Amino acid sequence: RIENKINRQVTFSKRRSGLLKKAQEISVLCDAEVALIVFSTKGKLFEYSSDPCMERILERYERCSYMERQLVTSDQSPNENWVLEHAKLKARMEVLERNQRNFMGEDLDGLSLKELQSLEQQLDSSLKQIRSRKNQVMHESISELQKKDKALQEHN
Repeated sequence: RIENKINRQVTFSKRRSGLLKKAQEISVLCDAEVALIVFSTKGKLFEYSSDPCMERILERYERCSYMERQLVTSDQSPNENWVLEHAKLKARMEVLERNQRNFMGEDLDGLSLKELQSLEQQLDSSLKQIRSRKNQVMHESISELQKKDKALQEHN
């Protein structure tokens, strides 16, 4: 550990940049799926993902590590399996809560340009679906009102 705080911060920044560069290189050169997560000592998040949506890589990692744990824990007690399941669900909840905050426009500082673009595309898609459903409901409402109008006119 580097004792001098300034030297430690400078080294962290340089090494982090190098690590992010290497992650990108292995992704591009070897066509590998790469996800890199680094937290600074102050808790700031730095991340890289070869996929526009890091969650897909993390979910794949969870599936693979979950299957490995199942093989290892098949001879463990049921309580130990529940502990692992709880940890998995807790991690998934954290990802979903972070996504929800992002969709609400919060905690966007830690997102990369790719992630912001992906978030924008998801929001645009959702907005199109909402508008489509709203238009459908409005047309149904207008149609129903026209039927009532016609019935009232016939009644009169």
